[in-house]
Amino acid sequence: MTLYIDPPTWPGHGRMWSHLVSDVSYEELHTFAASIGCPSRAFDGDHYDVPSHRYADAVRAGAVEIGSKELVRRLTGAGLRRPKGRPA
Repeated sequence: MTLYIDPPTWPGHGRMWSHLVSDVSYEELHTFAASIGCPSRAFDGDHYDVPSHRYADAVRAGAVEIGSKELVRRLTGAGLRRPKGRPA
């Protein structure tokens, strides 16, 4: 199981956010996210939004730190990318 997380550089709602993705399946992603306490409302189509104060928790649990461009490349390469506005 390999999950990936980018640095918390995305602003929103008064804080910074990371994206947590799987390059295997959404099932793997949901299972991992639940194991680190991410609420289901944090799922945004193909990734979980993770607040900066939870970034270290995700890494300690096994998420691999990668840059944002590499994260999107892996997600797209796995066929799991769902651009905004596209149906699931």
